[in-house]
Amino acid sequence: MRIAVVTDFEGGARLRELAADGTPTGPVRTVSDLAGVVADYRRHATGQPRWVWASTGEVYPPLVERSLRLGRCHDVGLVEALLLGYHGRLGEAHSLGAAWARLHGRPVPDDLRAPPGAGAEPPPALFEPDLSTLPPGVDRLDALVEVHADQQRRIAGLPEPGRFALLAAVESAGALAAVEMAHDGVPWRADVHDAILAEQLGPRPSNGARPPVLAELAARISAEFGREVNPDSPAQLLRAFAAIGHPVGSTRSWELRQVEHPVVPFVLRYKELSRLHSACGWAWLDTWVRHGRFRPDYVVGGVVSGRWATRGGGALQIPKTVRRAVRADPGWTLVSADAGQLEPRVLAAVSGDRALAAAAGSDDLYARLGTVFGGGGVSEEEARQRAKIGVLSAMYGQTSGDAAALLSTMRRAFPRAMEYVDTAARAGEEGRLVRSWLGRTCPPPSSRWRRLVSGGPGGEPDGDGGRAARERGRFTRNFVVQATAAEWALVFLAGVRRRLVARDTGRESARLVFFQHDELVLHVPEPLADDCVALLREAEEETRLLLFGDTEVRFPLDIAVVDCYADA
Repeated sequence: MRIAVVTDFEGGARLRELAADGTPTGPVRTVSDLAGVVADYRRHATGQPRWVWASTGEVYPPLVERSLRLGRCHDVGLVEALLLGYHGRLGEAHSLGAAWARLHGRPVPDDLRAPPGAGAEPPPALFEPDLSTLPPGVDRLDALVEVHADQQRRIAGLPEPGRFALLAAVESAGALAAVEMAHDGVPWRADVHDAILAEQLGPRPSNGARPPVLAELAARISAEFGREVNPDSPAQLLRAFAAIGHPVGSTRSWELRQVEHPVVPFVLRYKELSRLHSACGWAWLDTWVRHGRFRPDYVVGGVVSGRWATRGGGALQIPKTVRRAVRADPGWTLVSADAGQLEPRVLAAVSGDRALAAAAGSDDLYARLGTVFGGGGVSEEEARQRAKIGVLSAMYGQTSGDAAALLSTMRRAFPRAMEYVDTAARAGEEGRLVRSWLGRTCPPPSSRWRRLVSGGPGGEPDGDGGRAARERGRFTRNFVVQATAAEWALVFLAGVRRRLVARDTGRESARLVFFQHDELVLHVPEPLADDCVALLREAEEETRLLLFGDTEVRFPLDIAVVDCYADA
């Protein structure tokens, strides 16, 4: 059963029950307390419904505030974006109003967004509500029911409707999880964070001055250069290095490490600590940590590969040093699960390469592949490293240096895997679309790209066009793997979340509090830790079967039960 719902922003709503294809099966029901109705469904419904709404951020946050966790939903906005992307229209307006206009051949309005929060306070809600206006006289619930039914028809008409339906379901489940994680927050000790900053940067400065350690490093850098240099200015650093006879092309750390001069360690240390200060310094702490919690502002599917992004707070790039501040509450623990070597395992599964799949059946895929790349007196560790470089080069299109020889070995040993990514690369170079395992589709090339690669009178691309074609080929080569890896993580997340919701008994329940690419973290009452470890392993097995069926590829989890995230 599905239930379409639109709210009146005062706690009330209108509902209508639907069949799986979106056909209405009951009358419109007007309620004054949506949370109470949802609670009744949770208590009495034989099968939990899938809630259908225009935007998760419009309906779900108030329910979570009332301690309600829903099992399933269909987010019309997110699904519309996936369907548009499938047909090469990624980036078009995908709100309910836009979808309805498109369905009726009307001019499609731009998606409207709620204004961002002012000042230093983080946004009060994870998602902006769907504020797109429908034409006068169009009932919002009727439009929602109509657009949802149209989406169901469009999904059913795709070449792989089952896969795409799974993608739509887990994308929507991700939206539920993101709202919940924003509400629950990552347990964060502000006092520990402050101590870390003081340890690394010195006492907190006033009036926006540099922290003492950064000020000392800046003075040493200027002394070594023999001139006043602002280390925050790449242009000044480049001129200073050229003046001492060590010209560099950029101030990237890897390039500076090639320079033999006493100033280099000071510059590298300054860059490292400056990143800490700007990304997770005292201003970040004041803005993002409230009442012992860091609440990331997630953007579901914010990256074209399907990975999440954030609007602020840098949740996907928490420095290892700062992770010492992530501490479980007294009587609770953190359970972290990390899927290692995910992308090469995904490549083995989607390509059907039996030899690579056999290696991916072991806990350490690269060590297993070392037998292919070893020999000639090469140590096991060096063979493992060669295997890793070879596999990553295959997925990312690296051909320089040692990669060329290692790719030749890859082509001999794993021809089907190489053909899978080579085919994706050729499609990208030719301007075609490629798709993930479930159907997420890469962006189409821009009109500028098409002009570049169209070439001159003979039709052959010039130097710039050739480079542009190869760059897009490298992107699509990786897209088919990375986007599918993002799907694996999202299916896993949805499976873990569904199990947690089924076990939810209120405030003392385990919570999913953090998600980063292929890793998630639960905040768990200590007596439930073993149960949650088993839950994670169940969800991993379910994910493998849902995506790839009876494959010999395994996706082992590195699970840690710790009090501090830095120890995971």
